[in-house]
Amino acid sequence: MMNPFPSMAQAFALLVQEQKQREFKSNPHTFAESFPLNASSSGGVCFSVGTGGLISGGGLDALTRKFVLAADNVVDARVMDVNGNILDREMNEDLFWAVRGGREASFGVILAWKLKLVRVPEKVTIFSIHRRLNSSRDLLQKWENISHQLPENLLIRLLIQNGGVERQVELFFQSQYLGPVDELIPLLRKYFPNFNLEQNDCFQENTTAGLLDKTIPTQKHYYKGTSDFVKTSIPESGWEMIERTFLEEAGPRMILEPLGGKVNEISESETVFPHRKGNLYNIQCTAGWSDNSESISSQKMAWLRKLYKEMEPYVAKSPRTAYLNYRDLDFGTNQEDYSYSEAKMWGEKYFNGNFERLAKVKSKDIGGCPKKAFECKGSSLETVFADMGIWYQAK
Repeated sequence: MMNPFPSMAQAFALLVQEQKQREFKSNPHTFAESFPLNASSSGGVCFSVGTGGLISGGGLDALTRKFVLAADNVVDARVMDVNGNILDREMNEDLFWAVRGGREASFGVILAWKLKLVRVPEKVTIFSIHRRLNSSRDLLQKWENISHQLPENLLIRLLIQNGGVERQVELFFQSQYLGPVDELIPLLRKYFPNFNLEQNDCFQENTTAGLLDKTIPTQKHYYKGTSDFVKTSIPESGWEMIERTFLEEAGPRMILEPLGGKVNEISESETVFPHRKGNLYNIQCTAGWSDNSESISSQKMAWLRKLYKEMEPYVAKSPRTAYLNYRDLDFGTNQEDYSYSEAKMWGEKYFNGNFERLAKVKSKDIGGCPKKAFECKGSSLETVFADMGIWYQAK
């Protein structure tokens, strides 16, 4: 079966390969300490994700419920300011806090991250279950109620899309279990007996093998995305609206990523990423197209904006929050005459109560860095970001 978490699997393979070949020590931009087999760091859930970008927005991935976010596993960082000063955690704790989830290129250039590795089991098991929305409302409601409360080794995310000739809204329950398949099956029979899953429905691999799907798609594709966090289950009327709206357009996607687990054990202010306890799951919604003509792109973006507006009653409020790594320029951007009050209108969506502290860190002109030397306009960076090195630390 197709692996629904290819980038995470590739992260396992890459780390193991590098450990076996000891290539870290031959790289002048990378600093290594010895680490064991079955050690991993966060890898995101997209083919194109890079370590710097992942960490700087918080870093949700398939390991999050068990091993927290990428930003939570940063031990130290080397940051160069506009004057060429090299700073680390010991030199400036506020700066270290800001770059872990606050978009580091707003504060300087990251020369290196020091990451705490986590130990993963020898075997990882993956499966995907396909259902149709119109006949699986009970299953969908159960997923909403318990996905964030499942054992930390078990992640079940939900992909919703409109595809196929029949134009049906489809559900794909995509799962990763940190352990062998014979441990997973009893858990699923306990929590999701309606999956009717058997061992031969699962894909199991050794994390120490040279591994899994290593292909990266190269076809050009355009899309617009947005995001939300959900704190209470969406009622029947909400799912009816989602199904109706999805049927109006070809090819939309909605990915629901459960939180809970270790994420709830870290305070909202520990790092810049504030979406912790009390959030059931994150939503990423996208509209994609291959023909980038004005008429097609405008149609797709208008559809997504309509869905975002319709979702308002069912998602987090005061503020309506969003995930920084799924940035949406519709929320707002810094203009030439930007002010704190204007930036706060969209900044609190991403950072909630941490926005004020971020602004204070920025205003300190850390290391002699002028406030406007590094700016971030939503997802458009004003400065070139250099992710030159990573050094790993075994736990």
